[in-house]
Amino acid sequence: MRSRTLDARVGAEVLLKAENLQRVGAFKFRGAYNAVAALPAAERSRGVVSVSSGNHAQAVALAAALHGVPALVLMPLDAPDLKVAATVGYGARIVRFDRYAEDREALLAAAVAEHGMVAIHPYDDERVMAGQGTVALELLQDAGPCDALLVCVGGGGLIAGCATAAKALDPAIRVIGVEPEAGDDVRRSLAAGERVALPAVPETIADGQQLPVCGERTWPVIAARVDAVAVASDAEIVAAMRFLLERCKLVVEPSGACALAALLAGRVDLGGAERVGVTLTGGNVDAQRLAALIG
Repeated sequence: MRSRTLDARVGAEVLLKAENLQRVGAFKFRGAYNAVAALPAAERSRGVVSVSSGNHAQAVALAAALHGVPALVLMPLDAPDLKVAATVGYGARIVRFDRYAEDREALLAAAVAEHGMVAIHPYDDERVMAGQGTVALELLQDAGPCDALLVCVGGGGLIAGCATAAKALDPAIRVIGVEPEAGDDVRRSLAAGERVALPAVPETIADGQQLPVCGERTWPVIAARVDAVAVASDAEIVAAMRFLLERCKLVVEPSGACALAALLAGRVDLGGAERVGVTLTGGNVDAQRLAALIG
C-alpha cells in the first residue's frame, strides 16, 4: 500500500505491508500455519497448545482447524473481546489467566505436561519465525529493494524472521525494530549486548507487544541481524492509527501501527534511506475501541 501524503511527510518512498488484510487479520497466521503444517502426523494428532493475547491465538486456532486437530489457547484476562471471540469461533478451547500475576511460559509448560499437546510458541519457535519472515520476503519480492525495513517488535518472532529474509536478499538493508515506549526491552538489550528483561509487563495500548523480554531463540537472531530499535508512545500510535484510517482507508490495531507511528513521529533515523518498508502487523481492533482511541 502507498500514500503520497505519507511519502511527503517522511521524505522517502514508503511501502506499507498491510498484514491487517492477512487471514485472521494479522501476520501471525503465517507462523502458526507453518508450524502446524510442519508437525509430523503423530505429533499433530495430539493437538496443539499456545499462549497469546489474541492474534497468535486466532492464528493457531485457524491453523489447527484447517488441519483437523484440536487446539487449546491460554489467553490473558484483559485480551480484547474481539480476539477472544474470534479464537473461540475458529474452534479452539481457551483458558484465561492474569498476565500481570502469572508466568505465561510456566502456564504453557504446565498445559503441555497436562494435556500432552504440542506447544506452538507465539514467537520462540524456528518454524514460527520462518513463517513470519515471509512478510519481508513478499514485500521485497513484490515491491523491489528497500534501503530500510521497519518491523514491529514484541517477542521478536516477526523481526527475527524478517531480518533473516531481508538480509539474505540484501545484506545492506537496514532492519529497524519498533517497540512501544513503555516496553523497550529489545532496545535495551541491543544497547547492553545481552537479553534484558523489564521489571514488569509494560502497560501500553499495544496489547500485542506487552512483553517484558524477547525470546531466548529470537534474541540471537535479533542481536546478529537487527541494526537498531526505535520506540513510539501510545499517543503516537493512536496518531498513526488515525492517519491510516483517514488517509489509507486501513483499519490497524495499536500494535500493528507501532512501526509507522515511530516513523511519522520522527523517531527513526532513516540514514538517508530513499525506499522504506513498514510492517502494519494487524487490524484486530473492534469499532468501540477504535472509536475510543481515535475519537
